[in-house]
Amino acid sequence: MITALTALISATLFAGAALYITIAEHPARLLLDDSPQLQQWQPSYKRALPVQSGLALIGGISGAWSAHLTGNWMWVAGSVALLANWPFTLLVILPVNKRLMALAPSQASPESRRLLVRWGNLHNVRSLLGVLTTCIFALAFLGA
Repeated sequence: MITALTALISATLFAGAALYITIAEHPARLLLDDSPQLQQWQPSYKRALPVQSGLALIGGISGAWSAHLTGNWMWVAGSVALLANWPFTLLVILPVNKRLMALAPSQASPESRRLLVRWGNLHNVRSLLGVLTTCIFALAFLGA
């Protein structure tokens, strides 16, 4: 029960953080001029990275262990969805992140804005995976 609760709480926290970025932080950031926009994104990303990656890892492992303990395939499905954030981030989002991190705020331009818009669209996938996982884990936890 503790492992299942850990999985559910981790997924919920991951989804909440991802949704906050998607719904509030990133849209507000996009209202800024190019230089302040980039200047705000860079430290925000550095702070969010260990939190979100850690929650995905803890939730995914806890969900997999819950599947092992219960035999319920829903824990496996949720774990796969949550852990999918890792390869998606490394293979799809990381190239955009690297380009944005390589820029000094004084180098911000319409191109950096375009990259930040792209980053936001890609981050929406992470939010979707987090919400999907939370729903799956909640159903598994409730015994559905």
